[in-house]
Amino acid sequence: MQDPELSIDRALDQYLQLGYSESWINQRLKSIEIRKELTDEWKNRGIKEGSQFATLIDIISSTWSGKTTKEYKMLKGLKKENLRDNMTNTELILNMLAEASTKDISVANEPGTFDENKEVAQQGGNVAKVALKELESKTGKKVVTSLNATDILKKQIDK
Repeated sequence: MQDPELSIDRALDQYLQLGYSESWINQRLKSIEIRKELTDEWKNRGIKEGSQFATLIDIISSTWSGKTTKEYKMLKGLKKENLRDNMTNTELILNMLAEASTKDISVANEPGTFDENKEVAQQGGNVAKVALKELESKTGKKVVTSLNATDILKKQIDK
């Protein structure tokens, strides 16, 4: 069996070679862990990988960001690229908050049906939506933007 630590090290090296900051890479690796915890919870609840997972992810995303995964990718001008690899630190953090909250609410409420899981996904997404609205009111800036990895990396180089 392959050593998981080697996979993590490889991912870290690849992100560094692409020019991502160590701070962003740490957030991205944490987001992978949080997504895995969420999908494990869904599997425990009998949710089917594929369309049911995608539906729940879209509910979480559209609740906190106002955009489905497809709409979010379109905003950022992405085709097949990974959406998370093209999020700013703040977008990534809010997405992690939404997913971690969904998992925690699911563990607490033990939803038994797909419809109950959809409700939990919306509740988890709403936790991040509240944080997003509060942050935007304090900064006067939109959090969800068209900035993608190319733009983010260019800004880092220009600093």
